[in-house]
Amino acid sequence: MKSEDIAWPIGDTTVDATVTAPHQPGAYPGVVLVAGSGPTDRNWESPVLPGSNGSGRLLAEQLAAAGYVTIRYDKRASGPRAGQNLGFMSGRISLESHFEELRGAVAHLLDRKDVDPARLFALTSSEGAVHVLYYQTQPGIVPFAGMVLTGAPGRALSEIANSQVVSQLASLPNSDELVSRYNALIRRFEAGQPYVPDPMLPDVAANLVASLSAPLNQPFSREFWSFRPAEYLPRVREPVLVVIGKKDIQTDWKLDGKVLEEASRGNGHVSFSYPEDANHVLKHEPTPREELTAVTALSNYNAPEACLDPEALTTIVEWLQRHSNQD
Repeated sequence: MKSEDIAWPIGDTTVDATVTAPHQPGAYPGVVLVAGSGPTDRNWESPVLPGSNGSGRLLAEQLAAAGYVTIRYDKRASGPRAGQNLGFMSGRISLESHFEELRGAVAHLLDRKDVDPARLFALTSSEGAVHVLYYQTQPGIVPFAGMVLTGAPGRALSEIANSQVVSQLASLPNSDELVSRYNALIRRFEAGQPYVPDPMLPDVAANLVASLSAPLNQPFSREFWSFRPAEYLPRVREPVLVVIGKKDIQTDWKLDGKVLEEASRGNGHVSFSYPEDANHVLKHEPTPREELTAVTALSNYNAPEACLDPEALTTIVEWLQRHSNQD
């Protein structure tokens, strides 16, 4: 396989990306990899997590070996150019700004002679599903021929985050008061009011609301807070594969999978896979689910010895081969 780094401008900002392709000439299917939330970069690595063995890079290499041309890109608030880009993007990050990044990645694949434009797919991680579902339902785009949504949320971020925070607050003394104070801050955020710290709240609650409320992250935080992937999925007519690992501690395969399954009921073009030992970033997680904690789970995301989960990888490659007519 061969890889090359590319970049393109969006206004005063720059998107950086890597294209990985088979060595031999030909017209191959293309795959756009879309990373998850926060500062996660094109390799699906984050500066807040240890390690540099990102699943995005590993998937790109595996797919190139299987006969696909892939592109993976840094969202402009991630990667080595994040600081430079954010100087131009403060208060302007939105679903539309993410849409422009994704549209640019699609355009670069379509411009390549080694990519068959009729066989263009998306492979997303976590929040990336939001951006691809949003893209696929917009007018005037070149649609994906199919999409693989991994670690995809079915519920709105508000439901997921609130349930996680409230469950943690419930174990603390004065839990009723803490939950009430947290809910008050969330109501202020949802109403568009400035963030006012509450010194009574522990970091798990205060940091979440502070991040959501930060002017730098607007208007995307409010858009994402209420975005419901399950409402967009029925609007997609192309084949979709949803993959949520049973060792995923960020997306719940039972709760989110159920919501997405109900939303796609009667639509034979949507299929589901729940690999037994895959975590949120499709790495193999040998630890029993009941023993996993946030610390132990996150430490395996990009650890040097962590490898892609064989069941998840096989499921994805076979699905892509079936829908791209690859042998």
